[in-house]
Amino acid sequence: MNPADAAQAMPVAEITMFGLFWQAHFVVKVVMLGLLGSSIWCWSIIIDKTLLFRRTKAEMDAFEEEFWSGRPLEELFRAYNDKPATGLAALFVAAMREWRRSYEGSGRSIRSLGQRIDKVLDVTIQREVERLESRLLFLASIGSAGPYIGLFGTVFGIMTAFTSIAASKNTSLAVVAPGIAEALFATAIGLFAAIPAVLAYNKLQASVAKSQGRLEGFADEFSAILSRQIDERMALAA
Repeated sequence: MNPADAAQAMPVAEITMFGLFWQAHFVVKVVMLGLLGSSIWCWSIIIDKTLLFRRTKAEMDAFEEEFWSGRPLEELFRAYNDKPATGLAALFVAAMREWRRSYEGSGRSIRSLGQRIDKVLDVTIQREVERLESRLLFLASIGSAGPYIGLFGTVFGIMTAFTSIAASKNTSLAVVAPGIAEALFATAIGLFAAIPAVLAYNKLQASVAKSQGRLEGFADEFSAILSRQIDERMALAA
């Protein structure tokens, strides 16, 4: 029989996404499933963080408007002290708690109160930034490692395909194409997982930097307000 006729007589592998997956080697399947699972987890992080940043921005806007409305600080503190505070409200509550502890203590230690408030604000900012940045490292990891993991599946799949071709002693396109397509499919999945992860990481990291700048700006302004009050009270005490 003519080799070309024999190649045409052989069953042709199904060239679909599901067909490529089911016909792939076990190792390539593991790579594909790992990348697909990582992609799903990345999208869950992206959606969760997008909603978190929107909510955080709305809460910051609402608190800042209320803070600069002229409402007494003690009254504002009582309103936020009994409920979980995040963002600018967390900075305000942490600084006011240190303020009240210093003035309610028996020693009325206010000489280094300004420094303690600055430290409290710095620690609170760090905690808020860590809360906003949580799980973003996974996006960065998938964005950088995803293509290489997919490439590993591709290389392994191509090695397996060429081994099968050598064993069958048939180099027709109908025999070569399915194995190569299975291998390249792993790289495609790696890029599918990595590209959104990289874009989302850059966007979310920019949002973190913007929120951090806003937190630091409010901390400086509020620290200046409390510092003026400390100076006034020390002047009256003197």
